[in-house]
Amino acid sequence: MRIATWNVNSITARLPRLLAWLESSGTDVLCLQEAKVADQQFPYEPLRELGYEAAVHATGRWNGVAVLSRVGIEDVVKGLPGDPGYEGVEEPRAVSATCGPVRVWSVYVPNGREVDHPHYAYKIQWFEALKAAVAGDAAGGRPFAVLGDYNVAPTDDDVYDVAAFEGATHVTPAERAALAELRETGLTDVVPRPLKYDHPYTYWDYRQLCFPKNRGMRIDLVYGNTPFAAAVKDAYVDREERKGKGASDHAPVVVDLEV
Repeated sequence: MRIATWNVNSITARLPRLLAWLESSGTDVLCLQEAKVADQQFPYEPLRELGYEAAVHATGRWNGVAVLSRVGIEDVVKGLPGDPGYEGVEEPRAVSATCGPVRVWSVYVPNGREVDHPHYAYKIQWFEALKAAVAGDAAGGRPFAVLGDYNVAPTDDDVYDVAAFEGATHVTPAERAALAELRETGLTDVVPRPLKYDHPYTYWDYRQLCFPKNRGMRIDLVYGNTPFAAAVKDAYVDREERKGKGASDHAPVVVDLEV
């Protein structure tokens, strides 16, 4: 079984690439982030023509998550119980579903913006709600994983130059502590292998030639419980999909399971 996560940074802009990638990669389940469309505008039909069902939680031009599956979708949950919301609004950042033998969450963790910004406090609160939402499945006997854009680099090795992020979000002790607390529910960081260079970065800014210079970050993560981690046979970053015209600024992270 092949499961992947990908922040497509607008499914409308990325649809031709997404469809081509699904066909060529043989992915069974894709957790997708930053759909940036409302549910009604989601491209259900072209995905259905490729054999994929979709569980979608999206409300408009920002955020939006989905699970695409060609092995079935059941028990869909949209949003986190206890979601703290931002400025009184619950944002579409999480959706879960059971796909064949595996249950997954697709998550788009708040960016945080700046350390002294209210969005940063919201980010930490959102992690607390995520931890509460996944704890039961994380400790269970069914393969389970939380996949998505976490907007946190787990270690200094997961950014090209930690000095460049001094005073910025994505690398702060509080964010990394939130990740550690999430792992304490019974989840393991499934670290992918890079297909080029030494570090499995998943995101490269569009600006300042970050991609050709490999100035990246590993912020798209796969956190799996013990049965999920035990079933992993391979994991890699599909860096090729970051190349070329019209690419997302994130690359897909692919995990192969024997389940």
